[in-house]
Amino acid sequence: MTSIKELNFDHLIGQEVGTSTLLKELARGGMAAIFIAYQRTLRRQIAVKILPKSLLTPLAAELFQQEAESAAILSHPNIVTIYEVGEVEDFLFITMQLVKGRSLFDYIAMARKHVLPSKRILPLKATIKLITDVLDALDYAHSQDIIHRDIKPANILIEAHTKRPIVSDFGLATTTRGSEQDSSVITGTPTYMSPEQILNDPADGRTDIYATGVMLFEMLVSRLPLPKYSTAMELLKMRLKLKERLFQKKPSEINPMLTREMDDVVFKAIAHDPENRYATCREFVEAIEGYRDHHIKKLH
Repeated sequence: MTSIKELNFDHLIGQEVGTSTLLKELARGGMAAIFIAYQRTLRRQIAVKILPKSLLTPLAAELFQQEAESAAILSHPNIVTIYEVGEVEDFLFITMQLVKGRSLFDYIAMARKHVLPSKRILPLKATIKLITDVLDALDYAHSQDIIHRDIKPANILIEAHTKRPIVSDFGLATTTRGSEQDSSVITGTPTYMSPEQILNDPADGRTDIYATGVMLFEMLVSRLPLPKYSTAMELLKMRLKLKERLFQKKPSEINPMLTREMDDVVFKAIAHDPENRYATCREFVEAIEGYRDHHIKKLH
């Protein structure tokens, strides 16, 4: 099957999609492409995510619809806003808020390349603020019975001017209401997937807490201290085998700005057994803010 990277979308520039006109391709993901568009009715730029029908599989179509439905019911300053979902002859589409900035993945990657070793880790105060904002958004989503299930740096967009983090890509989101979802396919990103996702066990909000904990760990140390692996499947098997011994160093052993108290905060969030993690995002936030308040002098 043709991949999204092989498709040419030049002919779509200028095409009308719903109430908008496509202006420029912005990015491509695994199955979809995102364009900047002009919404004529409200005279503003927005983002349009399209899924070509040539790539349409039952699972891809389901995840695409799931993203629209999940995010559309959420209204929070740190969650991307969905405007419209629809279909034209060649593709399905979702129109949404255009976030002008970069992803957290980009910020981490840029920091790693800094000439000064001390600058290769993101500032601690900014890290704590970003993670607490993300957890606040997830706490709200969980209160609406929505679990994201694919929290990772690439799905956290950061506005250029305000530095506000915005959680995006609810393509793997699921609701805790109603029947259990089909668990015949492992979905998620290997580095950030909770153990219960790997095992296809029932997942709840603690799955997002695990992924956010891994993301916090990465922001605190730049590169996660994982054993070497060659493939995603090898990583998944290694994670289930090593469990609590997966990470070879603690945050404070890598980042001299941290204390063992931060190690405790991080490792509680990424406990292999969900029963040993924070029960809610709010509890996780309180632990991070407690660390911040206790070590406030180190943050200035």
